[in-house]
Amino acid sequence: MLVRDYCVRILESGALDAKLAPPPSGSPLEDTASGPALHVDAPARDGALALVEGAAPLPRPGALSEAPGRAACLARFAHHELMAVELFAWALLRWPDAPTGLREGWLRILHDEQRHCALYRERLRAHGSDLHEHPSSGYFWKQSRAIAAAEDGPSAFLAGMGLTLEQANLDFTITYRDGFRAAGDEASAEVCQLVHDDEVGHVRFARVWLLHLAPEGASDAAAYRRAVPFPLSAARAKGRRFDEPSRRRAGFSDELIEEVRCARANQEVGRSGEGR
Repeated sequence: MLVRDYCVRILESGALDAKLAPPPSGSPLEDTASGPALHVDAPARDGALALVEGAAPLPRPGALSEAPGRAACLARFAHHELMAVELFAWALLRWPDAPTGLREGWLRILHDEQRHCALYRERLRAHGSDLHEHPSSGYFWKQSRAIAAAEDGPSAFLAGMGLTLEQANLDFTITYRDGFRAAGDEASAEVCQLVHDDEVGHVRFARVWLLHLAPEGASDAAAYRRAVPFPLSAARAKGRRFDEPSRRRAGFSDELIEEVRCARANQEVGRSGEGR
């Protein structure tokens, strides 16, 4: 099966199970005939999974002591991973001529996001709920418009998805890992830790490739500032609990770490968990 056909299936299938399904028979995907660029404005979604405007604030870690709070949090995280699956498919279709190593990495990350979504959904079901019972904010998808309009689309995607939304998840995953653990839900805490560990690799990959595509001699902070598409910014690349060690593991320079740590937004949009 071709990577192109697989990504089209993810975006044109409204059913959740189809979006999370591995390639047929587990066979490797071929990227030998990527074809012309394909522009997709929005993913197909069945019924209750349809994207909606806005979302309630992500429950605070303290709210995880109650089952409804845990379910709402797990549903939000599962849906973030689902949007990531779709957006990596979107990127692979939009930039068929991107470097081979970049496309291979995007495909690996897409599969990680499928696995993450399935894990969060499994925990959600253990709480007697499922993804379609919770509103699905299209916040991630809204960022695709600015990414698509950027002069250097692949760099904008790396900065917006990898070094903003996924970087913020370095903080959210450990914050909520500890929240689930304090609530006695060790299984959900373990999923958060697994996602966190994978996210370090995703963020590292985005940084490496952003520098590869940037002007020679650019620092990671300069490359990020150049590529990140408005309204995304360093202020949206973190949670309230800033985890420096995971950023060190992702290869960040001191300059980029401090830029994100000290970033402030005029409006704290996204800091409630809407971004990740």
